[in-house]
Amino acid sequence: MKISENTFVALDYKLEVDGKIADQSKPGQPLKFAYGMGMLLPKFEEAIAGMQPGDEFKFTLSPTDGYGEMIKEAVVEIPKNVFEVNGAVEPGLLEVGNMIPMADNQGNRLLGRVVAVAEVVTMDFNHPMAGKTLNFSGKIEDVRELTPEDLQGFAGGGGEGACSCGCEEGGDCSCEPGTCGE
Repeated sequence: MKISENTFVALDYKLEVDGKIADQSKPGQPLKFAYGMGMLLPKFEEAIAGMQPGDEFKFTLSPTDGYGEMIKEAVVEIPKNVFEVNGAVEPGLLEVGNMIPMADNQGNRLLGRVVAVAEVVTMDFNHPMAGKTLNFSGKIEDVRELTPEDLQGFAGGGGEGACSCGCEEGGDCSCEPGTCGE
């Protein structure tokens, strides 16, 4: 069976960014997803369309086709007191590199990375892979017809390995295979 709408896909993959492995599936634990349901980057799905078990893939996604370019306006300075609870900042919270879930004035959930801490806290709300060229390689392990049970697994936002990149972007599987379950 070939990858198309209404198929369930299992694949092994490796994601390289800037010459380093940024993410990869674990041996015996392929990434599993319902094809065409918006779980992965559209250009990733486009690149594997029509493949079948045993096919290998290797392709590159530009920042535009991946997580977009860096947006300067998404790097902001926030007063330290915003991070206080009962008049104090939790020890270890404001460390460079920490990912902190936040909300904007409209209640939209955001995930920001601490860039600098001084009189104010500089936060970067760009996707961790924004501005990066994504180099994917891997192998299609299985393709089968999508079942109602498969859809139930994804209804709660979970599914089988739909997001394995660790960033979890406030519940948004904003990453490609391997950019967020990490």
